[in-house]
Amino acid sequence: MTDTIFALSSGPPPAAIALIRVSGPRAGDTLARLSRQAPPAPRHAVVRKLYDDRAGLLDTALVLWLPGPRTATGEDCAEFHCHGGRAVVAGVLDALRALPGLRDAEPGEFTRRAFTNGRLDLAQAEALGDLLTAETRLQREAAHSGFGGRLSREVAAWRDEVLRLSAAVEAVLDFAEEDGITTIPGEVYDGAQRLAGTLSEVLGAPRSERLRDGIRVVLAGPPNSGKSSLFNRLIGDSAAIVTAQPGTTRDVLERSVAWDGIPFVLIDTAGLRNTPADEVEGIGIARAEAQIERGDLVLWLGEEGGGPPHAIEVQSRIDDSLAPRKRNPTHRISSVSGEGLADLIQDLITRARDLLPSPTSLMVNQRQAALLTDAHDALIVLDGDPLLCAESLRCARLAFDRLLGNAGTENMLDQLFMRFCIGK
Repeated sequence: MTDTIFALSSGPPPAAIALIRVSGPRAGDTLARLSRQAPPAPRHAVVRKLYDDRAGLLDTALVLWLPGPRTATGEDCAEFHCHGGRAVVAGVLDALRALPGLRDAEPGEFTRRAFTNGRLDLAQAEALGDLLTAETRLQREAAHSGFGGRLSREVAAWRDEVLRLSAAVEAVLDFAEEDGITTIPGEVYDGAQRLAGTLSEVLGAPRSERLRDGIRVVLAGPPNSGKSSLFNRLIGDSAAIVTAQPGTTRDVLERSVAWDGIPFVLIDTAGLRNTPADEVEGIGIARAEAQIERGDLVLWLGEEGGGPPHAIEVQSRIDDSLAPRKRNPTHRISSVSGEGLADLIQDLITRARDLLPSPTSLMVNQRQAALLTDAHDALIVLDGDPLLCAESLRCARLAFDRLLGNAGTENMLDQLFMRFCIGK
């Protein structure tokens, strides 16, 4: 990578401060050109005036000179902490574009350079992507754990164990003819089984995507059972239309909320009935049934026992004497007064914790789980033939390498880093 890239790495102006980052071989020259002075001492923030040869004085900014490789990207870097007005930011970016050898960074390019230069591995890069989109406390804590390298350290240790087992098998292959040793030591099988057991425990835990995407809570029941009123009350907004006319809700409505740091997606659905009024309502009912199938939790507001298995029975409209009554509902609520809502929310939080990864567990996403499955499957089929055993261990090692981004990841990298914002 010979290009020097730059980007606004803070939020869009106007803002109090705007951070503009430069990374690449011309970072030091760039700082010198804009400040008309030699770069300051490494990693010491100083105040400098910034100039453009055409526009003159641009700003008085705090600047940093960060020579590589001990930087975020592993390259020479410079930072300009400017005033965050639109004209200032535009002026500095235009001045950078006018310099030879510089170009605007692509989405995620700073992080991709960090990965390429060994400043972080693929598991850490994925966690950084999750950190950038984290909206709840649990999402933030999980992303910090991954970005801090917890999973990477575990995978590296597993890989080292496989290498140790492989060395024992290779010794059998190397000395079989000379010493007549053809039996694989029992410690190889024992070690492989222990490691396979550890991987089974990790794979048995919920995936990290559930924490990222949120627990899906579907409100379901017949028309006029109070679904939309409860939906509005739970999200604190009048997002769903509420009328006395049956079939008012005809499509799926989703809203994200967070309770006690746990992300939820609340889903209001069309009322379920056997004879829809028209084709549009029929489509809405079909979509409602699909959402019930996908839901992690279902709040059933219809006739008692008429919902899907394991649905949470909710008696709605307890302040309406004409509303149907349930004999033994899990919750009795009023969307008008709010009675019973606090208990309902607390119940959802408790159930959600059982569906989410434990804060102390080792969390993996679907891609990582697939590779750990490959490693697990290779370890549990070790054969008495030394050649086949060596091949199985090689497959396990390759799976760990791919998880960390050390092999066969180019196409996946393109997809990963495109999720990042420009400037990260």
